[in-house]
Order: sequence, then structure tokens, then C-alpha cells
Amino acid sequence: MRSLRAGWRLLRAIVQMLRGWWIIRRRFPRLDPDQREREVERWARGMLALMGVRLDIQGAPSADGPVLLVCNHLSWLDILAIHAARHVRFVSKSDVRRWPVIGTLADGAGTLYIERERRRDALRVAHHMTEALRAGDAIAVFPEGTTSDGRDVLPFHANLLQAAISAGASVQPMALSYVDDASGIPSLAARYIDDDNLLSSLWHTLGAPPLRAIVRFGEPQPANGRERRAWAASLHADVRALRRHMD
Repeated sequence: MRSLRAGWRLLRAIVQMLRGWWIIRRRFPRLDPDQREREVERWARGMLALMGVRLDIQGAPSADGPVLLVCNHLSWLDILAIHAARHVRFVSKSDVRRWPVIGTLADGAGTLYIERERRRDALRVAHHMTEALRAGDAIAVFPEGTTSDGRDVLPFHANLLQAAISAGASVQPMALSYVDDASGIPSLAARYIDDDNLLSSLWHTLGAPPLRAIVRFGEPQPANGRERRAWAASLHADVRALRRHMD
């Protein structure tokens, strides 16, 4: 039964991916930025539903940019959950751009790419983030720098917060959690840590009983007079608190 459920959901997810590819290739050239953002949100919500994941939004995402959202990182599924809750531009490793279909989807969603093997590339990305924030965009980052098992939030790196400080943009903390939708018990079905690979993590997620992705937003914080390392430590505490108070 688990394999049948996973196989059926996988088939539907592939169809939804191809639909997203078609929308970006054919419809996006005729849409304005606001219409594109709404298309991305609808597509992400549709993908979650097809994968058996219900979205639970708690708190209110910042309605307008510029804003930098910082969130804990649990899985590849985080990007879908956040896009479904509020369209943002993500910072992702440059390899994603070369992935078939997924690269097109990432480009269409406005992803900014970083070459992690080049230490100085973070400066280039921070510069582009600053420009995007000054233009009024919403950008999301995972300051932990990697995924965790969700039992706690790893320490935050402060480098990318400089973009919000330079642009004078607000930062909004947010937290993610995945639970069994029937019982509310935390679920590790979508985990992507240690020796997990994308295919095995995807299969675990698709074969699991229905999940609920909880996305909880905190209050936006102005950048005025902030020092990035102290702000990173404060935001880390805020995200941990948001996780503790998820309904």
C-alpha cells in the first residue's frame, strides 16, 4: 500500500512539474510580476496537495517588500511550503540551475544562485540580494546553511543578513515543521539529512500518510542600526520560539 501510494503521488507530481515548466515557458512572457508570483503560489499549493501535504499558515507573511525572510531548514520540501505560503526569491546552489525541468522552475521563481565552492561568491550574491531588496523583492534564506532533523535549530550564519542591513530592509523570522496530519505528531518523513539523497527523501515523503506543513511567521524587524552577528543570534532565538509555539 505504501509503495502504491508513493507511486501514484509521484506520477501526479511529475505531471505537475511538467505543467509548471509549460507555464513558465509559455505563459510567463505575457504576465506581469504580480501575476507570475500568484502563479508560483498556486502551482506550489497544487504540488503540495498532490503529494499529500496540507499547508497550515500561522501568523501573517509580510504583504509587501522589501523583506528578507529567515527560516529553519528541514528538507527540499521547505521551498514548496514557503512558496505556497508566500512567493519569495530563494538563494540556492548554482547546480540547481542545470537540473532538467527543475532548473527552469527555479529560474521562473526568481532564484538567486550561489557557487558554494567559491568562498568569495557569497559577496557577489549578497550584492545581488541587496539590489533585489532595494527593488522591493522578498527573499528567503536558510541561515543554518544546511538541513537538520528538526529537533533543534542549528546556529545561524550572519553573512547574508548584511544584504538586509545594506538595503534598509526588514527581516521576518519564520519557522517550519512537518507533522502527521491526523495525529499532529512531528514527522521525519520529509527528512533530508546525513546520508539521505533526494530520491530516497522524495520516496519517503510520497509514501507517508498525509502530512501537514506548518509555516509560522513572526513579526518583521527593521534593519535600523543592526549589527549582523548580534541580529543573527537574536533571529535564531526568534525562530526557535516560533517552533515552540506552533499550534
